[in-house]
Formats: sequence, C-alpha cells, structure tokens
Amino acid sequence: MIVADPDLELRLARDAQDLRAARRLRYRVFVEELGAPAPGADHAGRLEGDRFDPFCAHLLLVDRRADPADGEHVVGLYRLLSAEDAARAGGFSSEAEYDLAPLRASGRRLLELSRSCLAPEHRGGGALFMLWNGLAEYVRRHRFELLFGVASFHGTDVDALSEPLSYLRHYHLAPATLRPRARGARARPLGGLARHELDRRAALRALPPLIRAYLRTGGVVGEGAFVDHDLNTTDVFMLLETDRLNPRQKSLYGSPAGSLSARSEGDG
Repeated sequence: MIVADPDLELRLARDAQDLRAARRLRYRVFVEELGAPAPGADHAGRLEGDRFDPFCAHLLLVDRRADPADGEHVVGLYRLLSAEDAARAGGFSSEAEYDLAPLRASGRRLLELSRSCLAPEHRGGGALFMLWNGLAEYVRRHRFELLFGVASFHGTDVDALSEPLSYLRHYHLAPATLRPRARGARARPLGGLARHELDRRAALRALPPLIRAYLRTGGVVGEGAFVDHDLNTTDVFMLLETDRLNPRQKSLYGSPAGSLSARSEGDG
C-alpha cells in the first residue's frame, strides 16, 4: 500500500514564490533533462513558462524540508486550466495543436492538464500517487467531467515512434464524438502500422510511463500526433471521462494519501 510521504505537502500555489519554484522545476525537467529548446523560457533565470501561466491553477507537491527562499521547494506539479479561465486566456494551451471543437460541443465541464512533471529524485515512489490523489480531489470539488491535455514522447522523429503510436490508434482511440484532431503543419498521422504488424509488447514498452498510467485509468487518445520542436517532443492528445474511470482507480482516489492541504487556494 502506498502512503503519503510526511516530508511532502500537496497544495495549490499560494504566491509568486510558489509559481517561480514551479517554473524552476519545469525548466529543470523540460529544458535541462529533456533538452527542450523552449524559446520562450527565461534561460538566464532557469525558468520555463508561457502566456497561460497567469490564468491557471497550479497543483504543487512541496518538499517541506526545503527553504522556499531558495526556489527549489516544488518537486512535482500539474498545471490546471478550466474552461472559464481558458476563456479569459483566449483558449486552452492544447488548442495550438488540436481542434477541441468536439469537447466544446459536448456541453460537459472541461479541465485541461499540462506541464505535469516530477523531480527525478521523487520518481518511482509515492509522489505521483499523491499528486494524482490531489488532482482527483480537485476534480471532484469542482465537478469536472472531461480531463484532457497533451502527453509526450521524447524526441521529434515520428517514424521511430510508429509502433507505439500505431498501438494507440488501434487500441485506445477516443469515441468519434469526443475525438480532437491534430492540426497545422506539424500534425502527423498516429502511426502507420496495421494492427497485424504490431508487436504489442514492444509497443507497450515504448510508451512513456505517464501515457501508460493514463491508459490504465481509462484514458483514450485523439486523432493524430503533433511534433513540438519547442519542447523536443511528439505529442498525443489524452482524454479521460471522469465518470468512466477504471473502478480500481476510483478506489485509489478515495484514499486519504495526498489530500489537498486545507490551506490551498480555491477551497470551498
């Protein structure tokens, strides 16, 4: 059984100090670790950010042992954007890559997830579980019905990703009525292999851990992939209907581990 780490606190960002630490973690993971060019980043300050940050809620995993003044206390995060806040921002961040018309037409409450990351020293343990429990509590509290966002493969060589992308197309494609489609010059087909050509075991091994985790919860993918040279990734669109969560995941989300701090912003 996974339990909460007493050295970690789960809460929403409270102030500019928290937001700066979140951007510092994003820079550490996306730029320094994964090699993203991130032309919009503050490279001198080691801060990754974009124009959507001021409109989002930022769910943070905070190391209680770290001094916030050092700017390194955030060790995990999800960036969250509701439809109401997206309207103020001029749209969702994923709309640069995918046509979200099917989701908007659904009439359901939408929440976009982005910039998810964990510090390397907190991977493989209970930190991700805590973060997901906090996300589930946030979703329940605000009654969101569709969760979505892009999830990424490292690198931009789509041909090298043909097997896992084809696997997603054949086995995890979203229903047509809820299926966003990649758009623009950097859109690519979601793999080119026929079902009988797939080595399913190899395809599963090639999926990034976060995408595998989304699929286990009942997540599905949109049509097409998108090559993001700014972050050095190939993106797929992930969608999760909260009322169709895998039953085991629902029971996990009922755990007290990783509950949002009562002092978080947006309570009530």
